[in-house]
Amino acid sequence: MRRRKLVYGIMMGTCLTFIVLAWTVVRLYSTPAAIAMSVFAMIIPPFATVVANWNIDRGDGGE
Repeated sequence: MRRRKLVYGIMMGTCLTFIVLAWTVVRLYSTPAAIAMSVFAMIIPPFATVVANWNIDRGDGGE
C-alpha cells in the first residue's frame, strides 16, 4: 500500500510540475510545446489512479 501511494504521489507531482512549467516557462519559448506538455499531463492522472488501485481487491495489508 505504501509503495502504491508513493508512486501515485510521484505521478501526480509530475503532472502538476508539467502543467506549471508548461504555462509559466515553456510557453514563453514555444506555445505548441506547452500545449503538448499539458496534453501529456492530462494523460497521467488516469494512470496514477490505476496504479493506486492496482490489486486493491487482493487485500495486500490494507491501510
